This record gives sequence, structure tokens and C-alpha cells, in this order.
Amino acid sequence: MGRGSRVTPTSIVHLPDECLFLIFQRLDNSSDRNSFGLTCHRWLQVQNSCRKSLQVYGSHQSQATSIFNSVNLYKLLQRFRELESLSLTGCMELPDSILAEVQSYGTKLRTLRLDGCSDTSDYGFSLAVSSCSFLTLISLDRCKISDDGLHTVARSCKMLKDVSISFCRRISDSGIKSLMTYCHQLRSVRASHCSSVSGIGFEGCPQSLTHLDVGSCRLEPEGIQGILSGGGLEYLNVSGRTQVVHGDDLAFIGAGLGSRLRTLNFRLCRTVGDLTIMVIARGCPLLQEWNLVGCDQIKFSGWDSIGSNCKNLERLHVNRCRNLCEPGLRAIRDGCPRLSVLHINRCPRIPNAALELFRNHREGRVEIDPREVLCIAPTCISPNCREHQRRH
Repeated sequence: MGRGSRVTPTSIVHLPDECLFLIFQRLDNSSDRNSFGLTCHRWLQVQNSCRKSLQVYGSHQSQATSIFNSVNLYKLLQRFRELESLSLTGCMELPDSILAEVQSYGTKLRTLRLDGCSDTSDYGFSLAVSSCSFLTLISLDRCKISDDGLHTVARSCKMLKDVSISFCRRISDSGIKSLMTYCHQLRSVRASHCSSVSGIGFEGCPQSLTHLDVGSCRLEPEGIQGILSGGGLEYLNVSGRTQVVHGDDLAFIGAGLGSRLRTLNFRLCRTVGDLTIMVIARGCPLLQEWNLVGCDQIKFSGWDSIGSNCKNLERLHVNRCRNLCEPGLRAIRDGCPRLSVLHINRCPRIPNAALELFRNHREGRVEIDPREVLCIAPTCISPNCREHQRRH
């Protein structure tokens, strides 16, 4: 530097935004990250831009955790403009102005959860998703969305992979058909307790659909064939189905298109008999977990078929199976080499001595769990599963 030249003072505030982004991303202390934006408005903008996820608890939560009101929520959405994941779970009274603000995230938004937003109209949902064409997950459990609203969602968000619409009473097969028509990358659909869904809307579903929950829906025989039509299912929940129209129509599951199934939930399907069990046991050789809680019409032929054919079975739920007998338990014991957990309780024809013989024969390699299975997680029907415990 020549004599007489002046040195321009520099400081951290002269760093370009790219450097400030790198600094913020490398902060591993939550206190430092939270106080980063207190330095100046420019640093606050950097902090806001780095925020990719926002979860707002609605008014149904405890007052200590609830931050929901329209003014606060609007300010939050204005502040964080680069969100990829947004959850407004339980915000029951969402004004259209708030849902319109979701549009501003455009193609950046990937995940949207509006569970329990019970007063939101179809028009409100259409405002929220109209510009979010790259959404891959949307959850609308316990909402008042109708078939028209779901049609708008499907048409606007063709990249959807995971959809949850459980307890949406206004959804029928017409709305499901919209999803199958427009969303060709679907891999998971949760539509349990949708009483107007018979299953026929799933006809022609993509092969990418591997996880399907239609528990407590009014499935018809044609609907059973519809949900299997894609041929890619690995997880299927049809629990709570009690009506039978034409005999053991659930036997369709073992007729070929369900050959990839690894997890099957028949909990409280009280009309399931031996014929259904035998067809499925032969037709679904990859089954690893089978929930038969409350299926008290299964007799020895069914249990014997499980033992003879389900060589990959690792977890079996037989609570409250009143016709499970000692020979049936023996068939499972001798025929399922990979079985590691047996959920068994309130089976009146199985004495404790039989369970001890079961343990001893398998040299302690089987855990006998007497607890009931009261509900299921999206990808597991075992109460010992960490994901299950986290959600319930």
C-alpha cells in the first residue's frame, strides 16, 4: 500500500448476505440462533430467510402453548417468507385473508398441515393451495373439506405424495377419484373414518401408492378391488369393517394384487373367517405384521394356514380371538420361523401353560405381549413402535 493511501475500515456488517447466511447456518447453539436477528434489521432478514419450518398451535391447545390469533398469525406469515413446511393444526377459525397469504410461498412450500381447521371452507382451502403446485404432503384430518375442495387440491398439487383426510365426513369416492386422476406420485393416503368412502374411487390408483389407511370406511366388494388395483400396496389398514355383501370379499386381497403387502390390519373385522385367512396367507407371502385383534371367527383352519404359509411373519396380533385354540397356536409356533412378537390377550381357549410351552419351544426368541392394540400409527400397528408412541 502506497504512502498516503487511506485504509477503509471494515467490519462484519460489510459482509455480503451470502456470508451472513453461512454464519447463521453454522450456529449450533439455539440461543445464538434466536438472538442473531437482534443485531440489526439486515441480520433479522437473514434470520427470517433461513427459517424453513413453522408450526402454529391453534386455540384448542393449552393457553401456555397457544399463540394463535389472526393478527399474530398474519405477522408470522409476513415475517417468514421462505417456508417449506407450514402447520396450522387446530386453528379452527382461519380467515380467508390468512389462507390467501399461504399462496405467497408458491413453489417453495412442500408440506402443509391444516388438521382440525374445522371451520375452513372449500374456498379457503382453494386459496391456500392454488399457488403451491410443488406440495408433496398435505394433511386435512377432521376438516370440513368436501369432494369439490379435494378436487381443487388434487388439480392444483399434482406433485402430492402423502395425503391425510381422516375423519373428513364430506369426502366420498368422487373426491378420492380426483386424487387418483391428478396425483400420479402418491405413495400414502390416510382416509380412515370417511364414512362415505366405499373404495371404488381408488380404481386405477398409481403403483407408487404403497401405504393406504381406509379403516372404518364402508368398503364394498368393488371397493376392495379398487384399492388393490395399483398392485403396489405394502401397508393396508381395513380395520373396523363389519359389513359383508358377498361372503368373504376381503379374500380379494390375496388374489394376486396384494402380493407385495408387508403390513395388514384387520383389527375388529369380526366377519373375517377361515376362507379369507387361507387365501391371504397363501397370496401374501411377504407379510411381516398382521393384526387380527377381535377376529373371533377364525378357527383352526385359518391359524393352520398362517403357520403353513406366512414364513416372513414377524409380528402377530391375536388379542380377543375367541376361537384361537391350542392346536392353532402350535401351528403358528411351528410354522412361522421369524415370529418375534406375539400380542395375545383374552383368548379364552389358550391357557397360560400353552403360552409357556410356546416360549420354551422357541427358546425365548418370541416376546409375548399381552397389551391391547387400540390404534395404529401411519406405518406401524405395534404399540412398541417408537413412531407409534410419539404420535399417541
